Amino acid sequence: MHTKVYIDNLATVTTEQDLIELFSPYGYVAQANVSINRISGRQRGFGFVTMATSEGARTAIRALHGKEVGTHNLIVSEAWLHEERAGPSGSPEIPNAVPAILTGPPLKDAS
Repeated sequence: MHTKVYIDNLATVTTEQDLIELFSPYGYVAQANVSINRISGRQRGFGFVTMATSEGARTAIRALHGKEVGTHNLIVSEAWLHEERAGPSGSPEIPNAVPAILTGPPLKDAS
């Protein structure tokens, strides 16, 4: 079972290969991803590594959380699962907005 690890506070020059080299001593790295801003093309300071086993991921988290890499102390944790919400047709959709609570007098009908 693959386990995804979240890494924050990365230097802007960090590459996916850097993450693979950093995490490889703790187990097989199935995938590494450094988040890039679509507009500017610059690194966003965080990324993800998918470890082949949950044991490898836990060992890496314990070893690398707080570790100084360059001038940055890494923040490393297990990535949160992102549940995809599907609408009636099965396509992803944005969840309905929470209705606003009106605190003033009711609005008058303009008709």
